Amino acid sequence: MERRRWWIAPSILGIALILALAWGYNEYRTKNELGVALENNYQRLFFDVKKHIENVQVNLSKAMLANSRDQNILLLSQIMNEAYFAQDKLAQMPITHAETAATEKFLNQAADYSYHLIQTHLAGKPITNEQMAALANLQQNSSAFNEELSKLQSELADKDFLFTALNAKQNKKIREANQKIFQTTLVNIEKNMAQTPELIYDGPFSDQTLNKKPKGLDNKDVSLEEARRKAREFFGANRVEEVESFEEGEHASEMRIPSYTFNLYPKNTSRELAVYMGVSKKGGHVLWMANPRPINANKISIEEAQRRALRYLEEKGFEDMEPNYYLKYDGGVLFNFVNTEDDVTIYPDLVKVKVALDNGEIVGFDASAYYMNHHDRDIDEPELTLEQARERIKTDFEINSSRLAIIPKGKNEILCYEFKGKYRGADYIVYINASTGHEEEILQLIHNENGTLTF
Repeated sequence: MERRRWWIAPSILGIALILALAWGYNEYRTKNELGVALENNYQRLFFDVKKHIENVQVNLSKAMLANSRDQNILLLSQIMNEAYFAQDKLAQMPITHAETAATEKFLNQAADYSYHLIQTHLAGKPITNEQMAALANLQQNSSAFNEELSKLQSELADKDFLFTALNAKQNKKIREANQKIFQTTLVNIEKNMAQTPELIYDGPFSDQTLNKKPKGLDNKDVSLEEARRKAREFFGANRVEEVESFEEGEHASEMRIPSYTFNLYPKNTSRELAVYMGVSKKGGHVLWMANPRPINANKISIEEAQRRALRYLEEKGFEDMEPNYYLKYDGGVLFNFVNTEDDVTIYPDLVKVKVALDNGEIVGFDASAYYMNHHDRDIDEPELTLEQARERIKTDFEINSSRLAIIPKGKNEILCYEFKGKYRGADYIVYINASTGHEEEILQLIHNENGTLTF
């Protein structure tokens, strides 16, 4: 009996040790697999950005040569889409918004100016020499952008660059080396983009509009440490292990809303999965937050995700917000919420919230448009009645709903009647100016299993 007791305890300890080693190895392997998956995702995003910019450059060259209206409209539409795709992929990279401010401006303007020229064509007006010169300038900048991206691609390949090391604090030397390689080239790209002359036209990304001051911020200056505290509190102080600030970058002053940018490291989470957050220097408002964690199998419905997103906004102080459209992708769903006031929907006051469909966690937040545009408005009474506005629409347009809405139009905001309905089996929204009766905008809604897109 004594001998049996003597070997039982060591056996139990041995089994426990084996189990602990197996658990540790499994955790190590899982962490490595997660790191590889994240690195592959960043590499894919980088090559996607490069591909989209190449397409922008090629189509700009073709648009300068094309002589027919139909061909120009097709090419300009492709430029607009490729620029949007490039900007979307760039925004998902583990780099600061300050480092890419001029590049984001270029991509926005390439898309917006193309849309402006499409509208010019549809109005029956020819492209002027000045507009053609602006297209040539955009083409030259896209060419310079591509050249720098090719250099960056070669340099990254030669030096075994890892995107995930940009925010992996446990290997400081690798991170600093990678940041130097990556950001040096980014600065060169930004210098080229910053040389773009002003584009004079009436659009939401025209220089006149981009240079306007945010309307929704307080005037109080916020220190870095105060912004750090606000970032921690916004995410949940009890959930954060550490908050690390980014260097501001050479072109930080060119950001539409100057802000501090942070990496937040959640507790009990791999440090490769830092949460990115931007806090405005005026007023200390959280402008955006992105949590790139992997999302597992979907367990909650779109309806439940929307309820969580709306509750999240209320907790963050955003009142009178109504859900607009949503888009499901990468395991989550992105909701657009707009402000309402006196039964008027105010589209410029836009807030985006992304919800993970595995557990309902908020993994994305963007209120930059809201803080850019939100202010106390004196909303005028419409000069046209609903019935008078309805008369400006085709009689066979089957209207499902109508309401007043404020929409952005270049530098201005316009009070319109919004009519949603069907025409020949497709869904559309028509906006009629509530003062003049002018048909301001027509959007087509494309519904699929992932949500609703507007064109």
